[in-house]
Amino acid sequence: MLIGNITKSDFMKECVFCKIIKGEIPCEKIFENEKYLAFLDINPMYKGHTLLIPKKHTDYIFDIKDNELTDYFLMAKKISFLLKKVLKTEKVGLVVEGFFVRHAHIHLIPINIGDSLDPHLQKPIKKEELEEIGKQIRKNIKKIRISII
Repeated sequence: MLIGNITKSDFMKECVFCKIIKGEIPCEKIFENEKYLAFLDINPMYKGHTLLIPKKHTDYIFDIKDNELTDYFLMAKKISFLLKKVLKTEKVGLVVEGFFVRHAHIHLIPINIGDSLDPHLQKPIKKEELEEIGKQIRKNIKKIRISII
């Protein structure tokens, strides 16, 4: 299948999220299992801004099979609960768009005010700060007793 001038196979080879899954590009991982990977966004809107991606490459989120989509959103709910508790935020916003990186992904964004989800608020974060946030979230997975593991 062609996408522009490249095949779907070629596109998947270039997908930044597929490269992250394969370990070719580093990330600040906060959770991983056989189906999903959750990691901190390097250009967060707010501290703890997390991307949850399926390991199986799918361009458009609504092309995911119904039962897998249900599982995916339940995982997003669990990760959101973790973020809310660890980061002491009022809520965790959820954004799905899929144009910048053409691999299905959910943005989970800690928020405290109603109009917080403006993508223009994203800015780079220092590696050390990203690592510290990731460490705090991972440290609390078992303590908070959510069943994501």
